[in-house]
Amino acid sequence: MGVTNAGGLPVNVPKGHVATVITHLEMVQKPLLPSIESDLSLEKWTKPAVADYLALFRKVGEPWLWTSRLLMAEDEVQAIIHHPDIDLQLVRNDNMVVGFIELDFRETGQCEIAFFGLVTELNGKGHGRWMMNQALDKAWRDGVERVWLHTCTQDSPRALPFYRQSGFRIFKQELDLMADPRLSGHLPETAAPHVPIFS
Repeated sequence: MGVTNAGGLPVNVPKGHVATVITHLEMVQKPLLPSIESDLSLEKWTKPAVADYLALFRKVGEPWLWTSRLLMAEDEVQAIIHHPDIDLQLVRNDNMVVGFIELDFRETGQCEIAFFGLVTELNGKGHGRWMMNQALDKAWRDGVERVWLHTCTQDSPRALPFYRQSGFRIFKQELDLMADPRLSGHLPETAAPHVPIFS
């Protein structure tokens, strides 16, 4: 089924753009978190250098066209990742950094799981459940009444079912058009081969 407007007519995607469906999900009660073993570990990442943060952001997010932080000025990124209500956690496999979790507590009573991901080599190997348990355990701190996140059609097709299995429910969907970051040079043309380049 194609994307249509309110009148039911197809929407043309302009050249140089990517169309996406963004799905927002939430939970309003902490779920039971069964114990899960993992070879991975978490390490709090306090006030990272912007260059280090963006390098990991690219490493984890490039396959899925993560671009939001790449389009910001360096001082804007720093203001976010150094904010006292942002909790950054590195995911390690022994001495190697293989992913990260970013929790945003800036809105009172809420936590957004802003970013959650592993390097491509570790995707699909069962680490996500352990990571999500860690994220939810930290997200549901005292005073939090709602935890939410979003995913989109550029993400892994496993992402949305995984979030729903984790206890999240869909509360909103949006259609979005963005300039293709592979054409602007923010990401290489090899990024996200599952998303066609329309130029």
